[in-house]
Amino acid sequence: MTPPLGDIAHIGHAQLFTPELDAGVAFFTDFLGLTVCGQNGDSVFLRTFDDYEHHSLVLTARARPGLGRLALRTSSEEALHRRVRAVEEAGGTGRWVEDEPGLGKLYVTTDPDGHEHALYWESEHYRAPEDLRPALKNQPQAKPNRGVGVRRLDHVNFLAADVLANAEFQQRVLGARPTEQIRLDSGRIAARWLTFTDKSYDVVYTEDRTGSTGRLHHIAFATDTREDVLRAADLAIDTGVFIETGPHKHAIQQTFFLYVYEPGGNRIELCNPLTRLVLAPDWPLITWTEEERRKGQAWGLKTIESFHTHGTPPVG
Repeated sequence: MTPPLGDIAHIGHAQLFTPELDAGVAFFTDFLGLTVCGQNGDSVFLRTFDDYEHHSLVLTARARPGLGRLALRTSSEEALHRRVRAVEEAGGTGRWVEDEPGLGKLYVTTDPDGHEHALYWESEHYRAPEDLRPALKNQPQAKPNRGVGVRRLDHVNFLAADVLANAEFQQRVLGARPTEQIRLDSGRIAARWLTFTDKSYDVVYTEDRTGSTGRLHHIAFATDTREDVLRAADLAIDTGVFIETGPHKHAIQQTFFLYVYEPGGNRIELCNPLTRLVLAPDWPLITWTEEERRKGQAWGLKTIESFHTHGTPPVG
């Protein structure tokens, strides 16, 4: 049985592992327009300008790229403990940590594929220093005067050996709603999009064609307009940022997007979801068939089949 909606308020932040920490920080600040707001050992904390919390991204030095954890803020202290009970009643395990600035205790657990999820409630609202103070009092930070100037962390796309098992973890344990999916002719679910909010999706699971577990497809940052995505492509060309594909518009979820890579090897999406929201409380799960998916993932663009040098599998 799916738990009551609303216990997870939104995606808080993501942690990325990178073998190129300094170059990665430069990518996220100079190209995307994030701001460094702290450092602890081999982890650098960065924020988008419209985030009310301390940080939107934790970039941590590791030998290989990938996802460290996805942090989800609950809607209350009571909601946090409900979700912890749901994890444990489902047979999962977790641990309490307090290792990030601006946050209280986080309950760290994993989905069936091994991706770390951190659940938390206590969070300090960001107070901008004088040089980043906005002119408008209802804004957390002044808009950046460099790079793309992305507004927020939008979604995370996980790779998984078993899409359905992981999607059901999001639904039954965390309370996400499924919005769209891809079902192959064999009946296997190859991808599923889920939301905790009125956005059409917050997390995605895509089948890992290598059969591996615990890997990342991409994280995505939202832009204000389509023009920002087009400008990002120009900036990428000028500054040597690798473009995998785009700008294009996805058929599923209708997102206008650009896929690039940060220097450490993580795929980053810049997206403008065109304000597409799921407002219907009885939204039907939309299923795409294998034949429909063959028509292309974006404006006739066929599903990407090539592998990146870091071994990232093709788009699901």
